Amino acid sequence: MEYVYLTEQGLDQLKSELHELKFVKRPKISQKVATAREHGDLKENAEYHAAREELSLVETKIQQLQDRLARARIISPDDIDTDDVSILNTVKVMDLKRNKEYSYTLVSAEEADFKQNKISITSPVGKGLLGKKVGEIAEIQVPAGMLRYKIISIE
Repeated sequence: MEYVYLTEQGLDQLKSELHELKFVKRPKISQKVATAREHGDLKENAEYHAAREELSLVETKIQQLQDRLARARIISPDDIDTDDVSILNTVKVMDLKRNKEYSYTLVSAEEADFKQNKISITSPVGKGLLGKKVGEIAEIQVPAGMLRYKIISIE
């Protein structure tokens, strides 16, 4: 079983999303299905089939969230070492090709948000930075080519 590493905040977000799906969305969609069923012939009832499809998608999402929560392991910033890059570290890098600095926080795939500079440890850049120390150069193959990042700091 592969663990899902989350912060306390990430765990709370998943729980909140699951609660919303189970106790708000699913009942509403179930009511739509029941209402559409009352309209008669189910073979030609597009409203019924659309509601059933929507319910199926919600049920699948609920199962996925429950699976993630079952495999969740909480990580605390206090448990994180800054000797080398690992999950929950904020890493400042210098792009050697563009001579530009970037700062990324490495998080689980569930918490990744590029707009907030939170990248997944399973992304090409995240994988390329993991285990590196200050001063080392990470050569990372991405779809756009090869990135060369020098590790400036790890927090």
